[in-house]
Amino acid sequence: MKTSDFDYDLPQDLIAQRPAEPRDHSRLMLLDRMTGKAVHGMFYDLPGSLREGDLLVFNNSRVFPARLYGRSEATGREVELLLLSRSGVGEWRALVKPGRRMRTGARFVVSGEGGRGETRGEVVHMETAGSRLVSFDSEPDLLKIGHIPLPPYIHEDLQDNERYQTVYSSTEGSVAAPTAGLHFSDSLLDRLDEEGVVRTFVTLHVGWDSFRPVTSDDPSKHDMHSEQWELSSEAADAINLARSEGRRIISVGTTAVRLLENAAILNRDRDRLVSPGAGWVDLFISPGFQFRVIDGLVTNFHLPKSTLLMLVSAFASRDIILKAYATAVGERYRFYSFGDAMLIS
Repeated sequence: MKTSDFDYDLPQDLIAQRPAEPRDHSRLMLLDRMTGKAVHGMFYDLPGSLREGDLLVFNNSRVFPARLYGRSEATGREVELLLLSRSGVGEWRALVKPGRRMRTGARFVVSGEGGRGETRGEVVHMETAGSRLVSFDSEPDLLKIGHIPLPPYIHEDLQDNERYQTVYSSTEGSVAAPTAGLHFSDSLLDRLDEEGVVRTFVTLHVGWDSFRPVTSDDPSKHDMHSEQWELSSEAADAINLARSEGRRIISVGTTAVRLLENAAILNRDRDRLVSPGAGWVDLFISPGFQFRVIDGLVTNFHLPKSTLLMLVSAFASRDIILKAYATAVGERYRFYSFGDAMLIS
């Protein structure tokens, strides 16, 4: 298996620059992962494609204002930081621009509009993966100085930051939205309730690996960064009950897939599919992976040669997925974070 095996041609005008309005008015491809048959519909018709008793597993992580703008103390030139995870009081792992100005010892100033919340800091360590460990003189007030980080392929400003949050987001910690959930509206969730579709919530804080390309043509050499997860007792009970009763477990998004399958791998209780837990996950799912938990997957259309495309190819097959993507291009589906969706089952 090579990374180049997961490449495909995508016209740039199919990369969605803004979300569908209303949320549930994106398109939906229904893909049979065994036969490759694709049926085209609308996301608001999702309840008709599910069964009574199906369990939808949602990632309730919320994007935090992780992007900071400022200047170098030495030169006065503009710098940019993307905070990834807190490592201590006033200390964060971050991506920085431009990297050549932000080396160990470099001092910087960040602030919001009109100088609000001005905070100074320093790069204290350069990590091998390209990120930096930065230390702030005082803990930054992200509500004053932070900006919601949109993916690099979205070039239009977002008028409402809540459109890059799911309607059920509750636990702040992601630098990217679990985008499969962006299609769900409150009214659609109500309709799912009426149809007897069950739901539960897990938490996986999405990191920058969502956008980081696989640079080696040997995917096994790709270094997956760890992301923080939590599976509550309530969610574990719902998942175990669904499996014991023979009901389908459908993940909303690839982030929930990695959490669920990781939890199943870690589980040592033979009477349960998953057990409650929390920690860090760096699970890389690619073709050949044996799924233990999910029976279906709601997902967007992913970047070429990405770990996410490899994951969905593991759930269906590379040939079926690439054929479905070619069909989506021909039918002019919208791609990536603000694009259309698939239900693979």
